[in-house]
Amino acid sequence: MEQIFQGKTAIVTGAGQGIGFEIGRLLALQGANVVLNDIDPELAARAAEAINEEQGTCVALPGDVSDIGFISRLTTETVNRFGRIDVLIANAGITLFGDFLDYTVDKFRKVVDLNLQGSFFLTQAVCREMRDRKVEGSILLMSSVTGHRAHRQLSAYGMTKAALELMAKTLVLELSPLKITINTIAPGATLTERTAQDTNYEQVWSGITPMGRPATTEDIARAALFLVSPHARHITGQNLVVDGGWTCVSPPPDL
Repeated sequence: MEQIFQGKTAIVTGAGQGIGFEIGRLLALQGANVVLNDIDPELAARAAEAINEEQGTCVALPGDVSDIGFISRLTTETVNRFGRIDVLIANAGITLFGDFLDYTVDKFRKVVDLNLQGSFFLTQAVCREMRDRKVEGSILLMSSVTGHRAHRQLSAYGMTKAALELMAKTLVLELSPLKITINTIAPGATLTERTAQDTNYEQVWSGITPMGRPATTEDIARAALFLVSPHARHITGQNLVVDGGWTCVSPPPDL
């Protein structure tokens, strides 16, 4: 595999499994030093071990990236260990379903604290490190097709994902002079450990996705790696939808 991230250091949050894990895995196999974050310590440790067994370089650093104190620790420990941060994949997020008229303040705060506050202040902390070390880095925020199309019971979640896309566009003004790119990626239906719990998921999404199947984690990860790679150094403030064409037609899933 081409080592295009050789000598680079990447932080990937929410990477104990699913899309985040596959992004971390591919980054490591392409030469990056990967700091793998997940809120679940055991999941993070197993994920890092699996990547290291494939001859990657991966360190687990579990914690809650909605917590400002932990964000400081995550960035500081990454720099202390590897000397720099070149790539941030802000993948950690939470999905809490609920009807709008019954949605609680507690649910709303959990979604906003992780999806928005965590992504905003982790990006800030990483970009400060990049600026101070004159690193021409790359930031990728994890959006969703729910930021583009209405989904029942996902009003708060979809709102946060749309906000992340505007955040990336807005930060172009401040980060471009530092030679830091910032983009978002919006996955559609994707086969992960979580979605596999719904026995109808693959069948339903295969029927309403123009390409005839939901995405795999590798489909999303390879698109993500492109946006943080040297091949995308003149791409910033953009969003890439990876959904097999679903947002072009947008039939609702009957799950």
